[in-house]
Amino acid sequence: MLKPLGDRVLVKVRNEEEKVGGIVLAGNAKEKPTSGEVIAVGPGAIDHHGNRMPIDVKVGETVWYDKYSGTSIKYNDDEYLVIRAGDLLAVED
Repeated sequence: MLKPLGDRVLVKVRNEEEKVGGIVLAGNAKEKPTSGEVIAVGPGAIDHHGNRMPIDVKVGETVWYDKYSGTSIKYNDDEYLVIRAGDLLAVED
């Protein structure tokens, strides 16, 4: 499995099928998903004093992010995003 480095989070992108009037939209006809499940969390960034700063999200949580955030990765036929923890917008309770 992939393990993110530093202050990065590995998110499995939600594949949400969208129907409009009984027609299923193609993947390129709808907007990019903006939420997903946290699969792995990096150890956190190191501050200027050398201290590790923990990341506020945990594996299994659903997070929301900006549609232009992160780097897309395809691994074992699944789509993931590697996102900096600071680019996450919210976590679902």
